Amino acid sequence: MSNGGMSKRTLQAPVWFAGLIVAAALAIGGLAGQMVKGGPVFTVAAAGPDNRTDAAGVSATFAPVVRSAAPSVVNVWASKVVRSQGAESLEPLLKDPFLRHFFGDMFGQLQQPRERRERSLGSGVIVSSDGYILTNYHVVEGATAVKVSLNDRREFTARVIGTDSKTDLAVVKIDQKDLQPIRLGDSSKVEVGDIALAIGDPFGIGRTVTMGVVSAVGRGGLGIEEYEDFIQTDAAINPGNSGGALINANGDLIGVNTAILSAGSGGNQGIGFAVPVNMARDAMDQIVRNGKVSRAYLGVVIQEVTPDLATAFKLKGPQGALIGQVAKDSPAEKAGLRAGDIVTQLDGNPLNDSRTLQLAIAQMKPGRTIRLTVLSDGKQHEVSAPLTEPPVEPKEHESTPSQSPAAQILDGVEAATLTANIARELQLPADTKGVVLTGVAPGTSAAQAGLSRGDVVLEVNRKPVSTVEQFDKLMREGAKQTIVLFINHGGRTSYVAIPAP
Repeated sequence: MSNGGMSKRTLQAPVWFAGLIVAAALAIGGLAGQMVKGGPVFTVAAAGPDNRTDAAGVSATFAPVVRSAAPSVVNVWASKVVRSQGAESLEPLLKDPFLRHFFGDMFGQLQQPRERRERSLGSGVIVSSDGYILTNYHVVEGATAVKVSLNDRREFTARVIGTDSKTDLAVVKIDQKDLQPIRLGDSSKVEVGDIALAIGDPFGIGRTVTMGVVSAVGRGGLGIEEYEDFIQTDAAINPGNSGGALINANGDLIGVNTAILSAGSGGNQGIGFAVPVNMARDAMDQIVRNGKVSRAYLGVVIQEVTPDLATAFKLKGPQGALIGQVAKDSPAEKAGLRAGDIVTQLDGNPLNDSRTLQLAIAQMKPGRTIRLTVLSDGKQHEVSAPLTEPPVEPKEHESTPSQSPAAQILDGVEAATLTANIARELQLPADTKGVVLTGVAPGTSAAQAGLSRGDVVLEVNRKPVSTVEQFDKLMREGAKQTIVLFINHGGRTSYVAIPAP
């Protein structure tokens, strides 16, 4: 995840924009975000009047708003030492006695790991008068030294208080008093079309303000972070803006700038993302209190219910969260949940999509018991599950299967019966039964559905398969309808729908 560069662009203000501009220019407001002693709670000051619809008077500047917020935005420099590997690929030559006779210790020096220092540049936002600063995790990741430069050019050494990689947030602190914290807004009230100003130090050229609007809220499913509920904006965000402020027309912080989509060019394309301030506030409160963020754990891998999956599971529409995998000994397993269940409500509240369930549980604390409404094989029932602390995450392994005699099953798809040897190569239990895909041609319906080489098909239309012959038979039987495959991809199971031709 990185922010790309962009060429300068000019935003032209339409006529209807005039009323909004003056209201924003007058709404300077006071300072906020003061730390409360006895508990590191970052409070929200009373916001200035919401004048977005007040068309009285006309102003052509956001200067007062920027003057209010800019002193709270800082530059963050982080550096870390990276150890490069020695010349392992030259090992046969390095051991050659003839060459060592002529080149001596030079070969020994080649074998030694080398160290180099990497530096990153980002931005941050002062959230308390005594030196707490909110920034991005990727700005300070692995840093051995962090420096902060204030708006008045004073520089300070900072220490990392804690990080949260799952939301790309971090809190650092400098030993300085009487700083000007930014006023924290309420991102739940942000609407599409609101004015948005991004403040940061793009490319290290100096303090820069860019303007746009809120293009979307609640944006997720991008694969940028594990927990995504982004505010999308067309205000230009570039390298160096990471960790900087996204403010509204009143000067309130509504988000922490995080990433852009650059369409492979590395430049800004008018699609930038910010972590909403409400999510950031919860993370930084926990970091300051405990040095880390603690989230509740249910123990399921969930996926979106697509229209094709909704049809295959005989649902009225694509709503709810489909459980693709249940972790062993997890609260979900103990509550009786299993792969193929569809969660439709959480504590009596309907779930419009899978991300709603994920974000809701992420904001809960371990020890809480939740009530889920679940569809299992078309039958509805309720379960209760006490949430726990998440276990230590195992390292993920990637592997590809050995070549095996393959049978042509679908257009562009080849498969082979899963053997114990292939299962071990794929880091699966040796007794796993299924069919491994040994080839998936690009552009086919299978590839478009997300299938790839190395996937192991465990079920076809909710029926288990263990041989290519079974797979072939079930695929042919369902050829005229949407086919649902239950697959294992890299150790994780999920459902994939292949639409009828």
